[in-house]
Amino acid sequence: MKKDKLLMGILVFIMLAGLPLMLAQSEEPKEYVIPIEAKQFSYTPNIIEVNKGDRVTIRFISTDVHHGLYIDGYELETNARPGQDGSITFVADETGKFAMRCSVTCGSFHPYMIGYLKVKPDYRLFGSIWLALGILIGSVILVSRRQKP
Repeated sequence: MKKDKLLMGILVFIMLAGLPLMLAQSEEPKEYVIPIEAKQFSYTPNIIEVNKGDRVTIRFISTDVHHGLYIDGYELETNARPGQDGSITFVADETGKFAMRCSVTCGSFHPYMIGYLKVKPDYRLFGSIWLALGILIGSVILVSRRQKP
């Protein structure tokens, strides 16, 4: 009986110890307006990082010639000319690293005009799964130990 209580206490402690980590890494979805400046042959910034669930508006600005912005995986596109900005608004609902490519031929190094959108996962899901598995494993162990004669 004491072993059961000790084992359950250890399992509860392990699950509760992981809870602050889960909460510290979790953030409520935010709304971002991100200006991206395009010039031959780069984007500034060339890497954007957001969390899954965030609402993102990209204000696309060209400083020299006609440029496009296409986000692989999201199938979104806009373009801009000097003085005529473009815009894309979306919810970052897919995690991963997605290439942002120029979709308008803008010169000889056009194929190398690439940036990246990084969408980080929602850690609350992983934390919830971890806690549920801990409870399940603890319950199975306790039930199996009590059924022994």
